[in-house]
Amino acid sequence: MSFINYASREINCKIVYYGPGLCGKTTNLQHIYATTAPEAKGKMISLATETERTLFFDFLPLALGEIKGFKTRFHLYTVPGQVFYDASRKLILKGVDGIIFVADSQEERMDANIESLENLRENLTEQGYDLDKLPFVIQYNKRDLPNVLPVDELRSQLNLTNVPDFEASAATGEGVFETLKAAAKLILTDLKKAR
Repeated sequence: MSFINYASREINCKIVYYGPGLCGKTTNLQHIYATTAPEAKGKMISLATETERTLFFDFLPLALGEIKGFKTRFHLYTVPGQVFYDASRKLILKGVDGIIFVADSQEERMDANIESLENLRENLTEQGYDLDKLPFVIQYNKRDLPNVLPVDELRSQLNLTNVPDFEASAATGEGVFETLKAAAKLILTDLKKAR
């Protein structure tokens, strides 16, 4: 559902970071924002509720090139992790071009990961999207903590369709840009097919 701005010759694409509460979605965006050149990014906007925040900012990655003379600007969003905010999650998913599912690698968080992934599928289906047809990447976050599950076990329960997946520690920045670049490339591949 990318939006083309002919005046600025930009294609605007929306990437949504989805996952259970406190899995590291916000930390991912904060790291990307902090390390992106000021001239390549917009303002970060934070919409706070009592217990959760939704973050948003856009940036223009200069290294990814152009599509038929148009630059690509990515708008990054996080969804609230708690199920209580499901209406907000649905709203944020409208017009999505790609999904990054942030899974918490800690053993005790596996049920929350599975529940959040099922919720993502349901919310997308409700809006006429099919997760299997969208650019979709999984990030196994918090790999720097003790009591994390082996990646093979996380994969066997969360990555049933064999999408690109990455180990990460959003707190240190490890794997953050690799995950984002993979999602951006999948979106650009989709755009080139559609044009």
